[in-house]
Formats: sequence, structure tokens, C-alpha cells
Amino acid sequence: MSLPFPFDLPSETRDARSGAVLMDSLADTTHAIYVESGRVALGRLQGGQLTHTVGVVQGPLWLNAGAAVLGLRPLVDAVADTRVQLRCVPLPAFHASLQALPGPARAVLHDMAHMYRLQVHTGLSRAVKDAGARCAEWLLAHAHKEGSEPGQPPAAAPSPPPPAALTVPLTQRKRLIAAQLGITPETFSRVLRQLRERGLISEGGRCIHLLEPEALRALASQ
Repeated sequence: MSLPFPFDLPSETRDARSGAVLMDSLADTTHAIYVESGRVALGRLQGGQLTHTVGVVQGPLWLNAGAAVLGLRPLVDAVADTRVQLRCVPLPAFHASLQALPGPARAVLHDMAHMYRLQVHTGLSRAVKDAGARCAEWLLAHAHKEGSEPGQPPAAAPSPPPPAALTVPLTQRKRLIAAQLGITPETFSRVLRQLRERGLISEGGRCIHLLEPEALRALASQ
């Protein structure tokens, strides 16, 4: 039995058959989608088919609340696993309703949306990408220019940086990094060795230098 729509918001009721695409990670978020009833599969679409499933959810629930709160595209695609009944709230009306919340409540909501997005990204990466792609993605996400602190904008340079200007300081043990990536420490060491042999990185002390960032980006996108 479905529960009533929980908020007094302008919305459009839609029915979707099994197999219908409800959320596309390549499309901008225009509505906050509430699933009144039915089951929805989440994952990554390829050729119109959900080839990697990272979860299945059952209404009633908000399907894309995190993306709607942040005004970003969803990280995953969603396909109706059964017949689904939806309520679609236009994004301006959804954001207007958030403005009625107290400031601290809005801040908590945004923090939760960011954390949820991080968790979804991690789960999707583990489901879709191999160890090499995950390692390349991690290296790029933690890199900064030599001479600047991690998380700080690099100083302006009068000329293009040298090839080894991007550096990843190893502030954690490799086994902990491997755990974050969902691989064994041995696999992490093997991938780093392969990247060194390909001339994409070099290691010195407690740092990894990214010699070919574009090649690493290409690897991370696979």
C-alpha cells in the first residue's frame, strides 16, 4: 500500500512501466522525484540497458533528493523494476520549499546530500571500474601542484608547470588507501607498479608524482 505524498508541493503524477528510464545521469535535474509506489533499480545505463546495478529501492521514497537539493545531475541512472507511480516536483518549487526551513536544518540537509553523493560515487566506481581505473581516479582526486598545500589553490605560475608538477602526498598507509578503493594492498601495489612501468607516475619518499595526468584521466574514465 502506497503512502500519501508527504508535502504540500505542486507536483505532477506520472505512471511508468517496468523498464522505463526514470533518471538519467547525463541529463540535468529538472524535478525532484518522489516514488509513491513500485520498485526502482539504480546503476549505470549502457545501450539503453542497466548493465551495472548498485541497488534496488522500493517506494515510497524520494528518488533523487540529493541531486535536487544540490541542483546537480544524478550520479546514477534509475530504471523502473516494476510499474511505478511518481510525483514530480519542479525544481524551483522544491528549492522554494527548502528556503522555508531554518538555516541549520538547510545546512544539515546539504551536508547529508554531499555525503550521500560521495557514497554513491564510491559504490558506482567499485561496481563499474576496474582496479586500474579506480587507482587513477584516486590519484587525480588527491593531487595538487608541487609547492602548494593539498586543498589550497596553486600559486600562479608565469609558465606552464613541468610534467611532474602534480603530486600526491601519501598521508595514509597504502593498505588503508587500498581499502577505500575496495581492492587488496597487493593489487594496489601492483597497479602502482604498472603505472610506473608505463611512465604515468613516479614515486619518491612519501609522494607519488603524476607524470602524465591526461593519460591518467583517460584511464580513470574507462
